[in-house]
Amino acid sequence: QVQLVESGGGLVQAGGSLRLSCAASGRTFSNYAMGWFRQAPGKEREFVARISRSGITTSYADSVKGRFTISRDNAKNTVYLQMSSLKPEDTAVYYCAADRDYTGSPNPNEYDYWGQGTEVTVSS
Repeated sequence: QVQLVESGGGLVQAGGSLRLSCAASGRTFSNYAMGWFRQAPGKEREFVARISRSGITTSYADSVKGRFTISRDNAKNTVYLQMSSLKPEDTAVYYCAADRDYTGSPNPNEYDYWGQGTEVTVSS
């Protein structure tokens, strides 16, 4: 079992920045690729970013490319999502997830463990 706890969400004005954190406990963190997903009200959960076990490989949804950065610190068992130039359409609950695969996936069904989410609201 892997337990994931997100933090860092909140209310921010458009154009602002937030950094989300996801702290993992349980199994060896470096054995899991990590992903960030989000779900806006009335919408399906969507892929945001993923990072490989080592942190070398990352990928992003087109909607956040160039504005968001995913990173991880395996010594601290934590994955981060730095969000900049935020837009109102970024408003959602953000979830981190762990995948036993090496590189992770944009498909949420591939992930084995999920956090409870942290809410991000971007005002215009």
